[in-house]
Amino acid sequence: METTSFLGQLTQQMILSAPLFSLIALGYCLGRFAGWPESASSVFNRFCFTVALPCMLFKVMSKFWQSPPVDVRLLIAYFGSCLVIYLVGRVVAKSLFRLDAISGSVFGLGGIFSNNVMLGTPFAVILLGQQSLPSVALVLVFNSLILWTLVTVSVEWAQSGSFSVKGIGKTLLNVLRNPLIIGIFTGFAWSMTGHPLPKFVDGPVSMLGQIAAPLTLVTLGMSLSHYKIRQGLRESAAICLMKLVLMPGLIWAAALMLGLPQLESQVVVLLGSMAVGVNVYMMAQKFKVLQGATATSMLISTILSTVTTPVLMILMSRFYA
Repeated sequence: METTSFLGQLTQQMILSAPLFSLIALGYCLGRFAGWPESASSVFNRFCFTVALPCMLFKVMSKFWQSPPVDVRLLIAYFGSCLVIYLVGRVVAKSLFRLDAISGSVFGLGGIFSNNVMLGTPFAVILLGQQSLPSVALVLVFNSLILWTLVTVSVEWAQSGSFSVKGIGKTLLNVLRNPLIIGIFTGFAWSMTGHPLPKFVDGPVSMLGQIAAPLTLVTLGMSLSHYKIRQGLRESAAICLMKLVLMPGLIWAAALMLGLPQLESQVVVLLGSMAVGVNVYMMAQKFKVLQGATATSMLISTILSTVTTPVLMILMSRFYA
């Protein structure tokens, strides 16, 4: 009876998630079979990251004053777990795959850097509701800053035996220029006024925000269509194991130890369970290491997360019931 109930819940979660992955599949088919060029996905990517998603996050954060307070300890649960998994990844990279320090840094990043913008945000809305978005936004604010700084320090140390303030400063500047972060901060700043947005601002911002999630998912599918499963299958399998199992499992354990409320706990576990982010592949390209393995891990983890994330959400809902 218990098994039947679990399968029923899993089916329900999969049905809720189906529209998300249908849009990803649509984008994949457009890029792979319909002849849409890679330049098209680049244009859509740019529009999503610089216009649509910042508008959605601005709209959410502009009403932050009306939201219940977010438990900021979720940052400790999430990023503390990231640090532990990253160190585990470095050890695995060196001892199991004999990777050098730079390759090991990219390998470790693959185990912790989630596709939280293009996949995590829409997933949170569908599975946890709009009330989850302030917690999601809080993680997004610190995500790039903390994780990029971690890897920047690691790579600089590997290359020169030390790290520079200049490198950290450049990372911080890039984060502050990020349109997503600008959208979150400006929305939060408006929320401090305690007033709703003027209608002439709210109208267009709301319309752009409404298309953000579906357009982002189609764009993600188009981007994935340009990668191929080819090399580094052993390394990519290890990355997927860290990303989809170890990472969310450790975050949940940390949330329990910290006594986080249910919603914040579910948000950080959901975000931690997302597929490997495209930023990992960008880092691999930059340093010309593990490009095949990171591309493969993006594809495989995106497919596997269609099951692993709903399962985690079911287990958590049962635990907190």
